Amino acid sequence: MKVLRTPAELRAELAVARSQRLIGFVPTMGALHEGHLSLVRAARSANEIVVASIFVNPLQFGPNEDFAAYPRNEAHDVEQLGSAGADVVFTPALDEMYPPGRSTTINVGSLGEVLEGAHRPGHFDGVCTVVAKLFNMVGPTRAYFGQKDAQQVAVIRRMVRDLDFDLEIVVCPTVREADGLAMSSRNAYLSDHERSKATALFRALESGRSRLIQTGDVSESEKAMQEVFAAEAVSPDYTAVCDPDSFGPLDPNGPVLLAVAARIGRARLIDNMLVTSADMEGVARGAPRS
Repeated sequence: MKVLRTPAELRAELAVARSQRLIGFVPTMGALHEGHLSLVRAARSANEIVVASIFVNPLQFGPNEDFAAYPRNEAHDVEQLGSAGADVVFTPALDEMYPPGRSTTINVGSLGEVLEGAHRPGHFDGVCTVVAKLFNMVGPTRAYFGQKDAQQVAVIRRMVRDLDFDLEIVVCPTVREADGLAMSSRNAYLSDHERSKATALFRALESGRSRLIQTGDVSESEKAMQEVFAAEAVSPDYTAVCDPDSFGPLDPNGPVLLAVAARIGRARLIDNMLVTSADMEGVARGAPRS
């Protein structure tokens, strides 16, 4: 008999008993675009089995949000996933994911209550609950997410750490249109005029990044982003400069995340841009955001 004291020891002891095949997992809500498919291809390149899911999760939508209207085209999505390299597509019905009488949810605390969490109360509880269930169902070696959803990534990483999920979170770059607009399923809501205005999110991030590197001043960076939105007569939900892991005060020597959100017509869009420590090398930073 062996007496093991840590989760790492336990996992190492049981590794031989587990399947030796590497499983990559890409959770989606369907309405797929190139950003989703890039995650599937990344999973394909590093794993022996690729699983993707399609499930529009009601727990992450607020009462006045677009759950009923969220675009759905399962047959087309399944075809795209197969072409991108998925071996398995999981498309559960609502009562399979949430049987009658279910009552348990996951909450990640303050990390899920700022920025997106402040504007969408309960959103990240819903995200974590469904992702945890999918992780338990699939048992992946690695799970793939896009950088566009930076706060979601931070929340899921925190959940994986805190609840000892035995998997790696892989974050892939945001996929953009030629004019910089981040690909999003909700871009389908935009009219031609709104589509043009929506580029303000990317342009605001570029302006904020440039100002931050020039001045090292958080307030100046936020001001630069707000100026871009004002020029388009768009009122953002937020323009933020924060730590990319905690979404709180900046590490004086660490990377910086610029994050924005705005409603353009029917679509509420989010985007972000990471400014690395190398980008800020030699820049005298202003007081950290508190």
